Amino acid sequence: MAFIVTESCIQCKHTDCVEVCPVDCFYEGPNFLVINPNECIDCGLCEPECPVDAIFSEDELPPDQIQFIELNDDLSKVWPNITQKKESLPEAEKYSSIKNKFDLLKKD
Repeated sequence: MAFIVTESCIQCKHTDCVEVCPVDCFYEGPNFLVINPNECIDCGLCEPECPVDAIFSEDELPPDQIQFIELNDDLSKVWPNITQKKESLPEAEKYSSIKNKFDLLKKD
């Protein structure tokens, strides 16, 4: 099972998780990160690093976040790999507690 980045990451894009990943399986979009499920080794190091609790093991994914399994897989094939920590998005704190942000996801 892979780990999945979920909706909480949208408009925040904290990269603390990227820094601890031993296999560099994170990919970066304009306002969201994804994990390539074929590269993830299910080590779980990334999950506790996320300050907005956006990362879940695929088998513990909340039911309303199931769509993010396919989204992580699809977007990790087109977005560039990220291997180092960067600054979070400027309004990350504002968006960290907002729910239902899927419509804000930028795929290009």
